[in-house]
This record gives sequence, structure tokens and C-alpha cells, in this order.
Amino acid sequence: MQFHELLASRTAAGREYLTSAPIIHRALAGQIERDEYIAFLTQAFHHVRHTVPLLMAVGSRLPARLAWLRKEIIHYTEEEEGHEQWILNDIEAAGADASAAASSQPSMATDAMVSYAYDTAMRRNPVGFFGMVFVLEGASVALASNAADRIQASLQLPNKAMTYLRSHGQLDQQHVQDLYAILNRLADEEDRNAVERCARVMFRLYGNIFRELDERSVTATEGRAA
Repeated sequence: MQFHELLASRTAAGREYLTSAPIIHRALAGQIERDEYIAFLTQAFHHVRHTVPLLMAVGSRLPARLAWLRKEIIHYTEEEEGHEQWILNDIEAAGADASAAASSQPSMATDAMVSYAYDTAMRRNPVGFFGMVFVLEGASVALASNAADRIQASLQLPNKAMTYLRSHGQLDQQHVQDLYAILNRLADEEDRNAVERCARVMFRLYGNIFRELDERSVTATEGRAA
């Protein structure tokens, strides 16, 4: 069994925690509100804007045995540059205030996920960061395209309001294959353990972002009912 397959098997419970978030089920059923979609994009902005700085931090701390990874990180960095602006453009196209989203504070769950990513890059084995890549890109391929179609149809949004979800559903299919090639090249058990540890934590933390979105949605609904 190759490492990416072993990793998927060992983190299956975490993946289930993420994908079982109620708001994800409602998104796939085309049953979320516009405000919920904006809230999702806002939190996406708050973690996506750290992707390039995190990749640069990881690249700067790789040990000599992983020098081959620097080329891959440069490629990832070029691919990810500017994606946070795509999100702000989507927010604007969906009829919300992009500047307000950009100046807002991230949720506690988003803050926790970003903080753990920096902790992995700066204090732990930096290659563990690819556990986060495994979670985010794997989730994008599995959910993004289907969710985008249903969200757009139910909210009657223009194509330019769906750039982030649609592009990641398409681009990350190749990214996932590239990621598998990287993971399967990791031979050191310490490196594999670092990736698995980060992936386990990230499934939980990323799942918490969606659950926090649900909590906010329920609170807003109850407030309107009152």
C-alpha cells in the first residue's frame, strides 16, 4: 500500500468528521442561504491568504534530506498566489461587501486551524504541513464542484461568484495527483508520522470551521424568529 493510501485509511474517521458537518450536507442539497455562502467565503479568505506565507515558511525549514521538495513548494506557491483575491471577487459578485470581509476577524475555528499550520511549519517537522494540503485539497476535489453547482442553482448566483469553489474543484484534481507523488516519495517514518499527525488535526480543525458556520446560522435563524 502506498503512503497516500495508508494515510487515507488512517485518517478516515477525521474525514468523516469533516464531511458530516450539517452545513456541508445542506450545501450539497442546495439548501444553504446566501449569508451562509458569504460566511463560508469569508472564512476561506482568512485561511487561504496564509497559504503562500506558510509554503514559504515550510520551504525555508526543510532539512537537507528533503531538499527535493523545494522545487515542489515553489510550484505550489506559484499555483496558490492570489487565490485570496478570487474569494474577495466572489464575495463582491455575490452581492456582499468584500472589503468588510477582508477587514473582519477570522472565526475562532479558523484562527485555530491557521495557528496550528504555522506551528507545524515553524516549530514541528515542517513536512507535516503536507497533511494540511492532503485535507484541504482532498476535500476540495470531493466537495467543491458538486457544492458549487447546487449553491449556484439554489441562490441564482452568476458564474463570477463561484470562482473559488469551481477553480478548486478543477485545479485540485491535478494538485491531488501531485500531492500523492510527494507523499509516496516520503521514506522517513518521522516525516510520514508528521504528515499523518497534521492531517488528523486538520480534519478536526477544518471540520470545526464548518460546524461553527452552522452554529452562527442557527443563532441568526433563532434571532429572526424571535
